[in-house]
Amino acid sequence: MAKMDLRKSVGVRLVIVVVMTLVLQIPALMIMSLISERETRRNTAAEEISMNWGTKQVLVGPFLTIPVKYQGYNQQNEIVNRISYARFLPKTLDIKGALFPDSRKRGIYEIVVYNSDIEIAASFDSPDFDDLNTKIENVMWEEATVTLGISDMKGVKDIVSIQWNDTLLEGNPGVPGSDLITSGITIPVEFDSDETEYKFQTKLNLNGSSELLFAPTGKQTTLQLSSSWNNPSFSGDYLPSNHEINADGFTANWSVLHVSRTYPQKWVGAQYKIDESLFGVNLLLPIDQYQMTTRTVKYAIMFIALTFLTFFVIEILSGKPIHPIQYLLVGLALLVFFTLLLSLSEYITFGLAYLIASAAVIAMITFYSTSFLSDRFRSAIVAMVLMILYGYLYIVLQLQDYSLLMGSVILFVALGLMMYLTRRIDWFAVLNYQRVNETESKQN
Repeated sequence: MAKMDLRKSVGVRLVIVVVMTLVLQIPALMIMSLISERETRRNTAAEEISMNWGTKQVLVGPFLTIPVKYQGYNQQNEIVNRISYARFLPKTLDIKGALFPDSRKRGIYEIVVYNSDIEIAASFDSPDFDDLNTKIENVMWEEATVTLGISDMKGVKDIVSIQWNDTLLEGNPGVPGSDLITSGITIPVEFDSDETEYKFQTKLNLNGSSELLFAPTGKQTTLQLSSSWNNPSFSGDYLPSNHEINADGFTANWSVLHVSRTYPQKWVGAQYKIDESLFGVNLLLPIDQYQMTTRTVKYAIMFIALTFLTFFVIEILSGKPIHPIQYLLVGLALLVFFTLLLSLSEYITFGLAYLIASAAVIAMITFYSTSFLSDRFRSAIVAMVLMILYGYLYIVLQLQDYSLLMGSVILFVALGLMMYLTRRIDWFAVLNYQRVNETESKQN
């Protein structure tokens, strides 16, 4: 049996290069797993900071709660007295808030936190049970309360006082019934038969992390938010009617009518959930390095394939064979870029980490290729191809909405360039083990 000469067998070397390209996706997947692990650690650190400072805040209300007695049956079919809660939402709800962002660190990890000053003004009509199928004699007027839901009470930094018409009242933690919300401030209130409207006013000094959301409990709800944070994400079921974002921060205004919600202005029992229609703002960090690095690693196969293709074309055109081990070392160097990017981006900005990691890998591959290509011009071609690849990828990362389009374009251009450079190669002669120096002489 004839012994195959790997130096002359271009076809076998091509198969080996393709197989190595696919095999190198295994460490690429391991790098993806490493990124996920580091992101999980970051999220754990963020949760620890939030637990001490204040988590995401959700404000619900204010709303009126009036207990109602009714008779029901227990498991023994005996008549028993039960309590249900009637909920009344405000006619108007006006909220003005100013957010003062800051960042906190736990080790190398950073999270956005905020302190906020929030003013809430609402007006209620006198509670009317006429269309609630409830007997008025069963209404427990003496236990009526007004409640403002606050999702994380640890974030409340001042005593909450409520202006109820002309009366100043001090709020207490806790909520009547847990079917609507689980935490907040509740104040007993009284109703006067001569009054047809009741005014509610309060101010909150509230700490929170990352996100601040509100429920549109008013028949007409307006919200005005402002902050010095210039990278907000408006989230929830309703977008601002108008907003402005610049280098000094943002301002945003919402206006929501009750007809766009899934719950009415009043009801009895636990048949509606207010937290199904929230809206507000999320204070994002300018760049999440873990998401950016994950997106970068997704292009690993393209990097390896195009780099190997560059070396293979140089190998064919020059007639100087490249050993599979040399391909393997170049592929591993390309993978080292992603681990360098991940580790550096945890300490410096993503852009600077990308520049340092790509420059280091390009220099390493270029100097290494000089040793086996034995030609500085060919090594310069490798360096140029790598710089174009890394530069193009960085542009793609910045244009998230167009990443697929840009990636398809570079693959099209790369394939077209390779077709052009190899258009005169006699592939039948090459794959039939003719000497590569004969091919080189024909090209010259």
